[in-house]
Amino acid sequence: MNKRIALIPGDGIGIEVTAEAVKLLQKLKASRSLPLEWRTFDWGAEKYLREGISLPEGAIEMLRREFDAILIGAVGDPRISSLKYAVDILLGIRSGLDLYVNQRPVKLLSRKLCPLKSRTEQDINFVIFRENTEGLYAGMGGNFKRDTPEEIAVQEDVNTRKGVERILVYAFEYARSGGLTRVCMSDKSNAMPQGHGLWQRTFADVCKRYPDIEPRHLYVDTLAMEMVKNPAQFQVIATCNLFGDILSDLAAQLQGGLGLAPSANIHPGAVSMFEPVHGSAPDLAGKDLANPLAAMLAAGMMLDHLGFPQVAAEIESAVSRAIDEDKTTPDLGGTMGTREVGDWICGTLE
Repeated sequence: MNKRIALIPGDGIGIEVTAEAVKLLQKLKASRSLPLEWRTFDWGAEKYLREGISLPEGAIEMLRREFDAILIGAVGDPRISSLKYAVDILLGIRSGLDLYVNQRPVKLLSRKLCPLKSRTEQDINFVIFRENTEGLYAGMGGNFKRDTPEEIAVQEDVNTRKGVERILVYAFEYARSGGLTRVCMSDKSNAMPQGHGLWQRTFADVCKRYPDIEPRHLYVDTLAMEMVKNPAQFQVIATCNLFGDILSDLAAQLQGGLGLAPSANIHPGAVSMFEPVHGSAPDLAGKDLANPLAAMLAAGMMLDHLGFPQVAAEIESAVSRAIDEDKTTPDLGGTMGTREVGDWICGTLE
């Protein structure tokens, strides 16, 4: 049976880089006989401006029922002062489908892109698992006396035993299945003893189930320092929503920037969502300058998730070769445009 993919190009350069990812899928479907089909949805700024609709009624259930994966581009448009529509789409899908695993691979594909001296491809190869549905991003809180000198703002950090345990178990299972031996959990329990004390206790319990895996704990500020000092010490990192967001962007710079950073939003055994993590970059839209490699790598992560790991490895190899041969957009030192890079990757794989 065909694997069904929901395509949401998004806004700005999201539309342009998603087009290159689709071009890649079309080439692979033909040359590798991949059983893929897809349907494009126009959810984004234009639809919101035209109809006042961000995520249509019934969209979540439709995605759950009819699709195996979702490939989404960046959302965000300066014509809309509030980003609520973008939050409704992105976080609405994450929470609605309970995509509790955010997976951010951190892999240096060419040492010439690493800002750290003397670091090689072998030194930067780890993964960050971010709890994706709770924490400070749960949206709980409020304002009192808003827009006055006496305003009070409260933002609540939500942590549940279920939510913490399942992301930690996922990280340990990932390590075990991949032959990895180290899992590092990061929190700030010294300053947040209630919420992150729960992380500490749950981590201690989960560790007992995996005697073959070496557990480690680092406070998030220490982890950030150690990640820059010696990234080679890490294999698998698990942390909360906010810290995972920050740490994964820091880690992305170690591998060459957000233009090379794909991510996955996963619920094991169910429809999951894949995306490049850069923004919609409205100032670059329509100029054929956007880097499509993160979107193409995200498509590779999606194919791996759908059961085609060898094809995903071929995509990563082609991206690595493009970097080495300067077949890239200007942000990575090349002189090619968005579409030209996409054509080059597709030609290499063909």
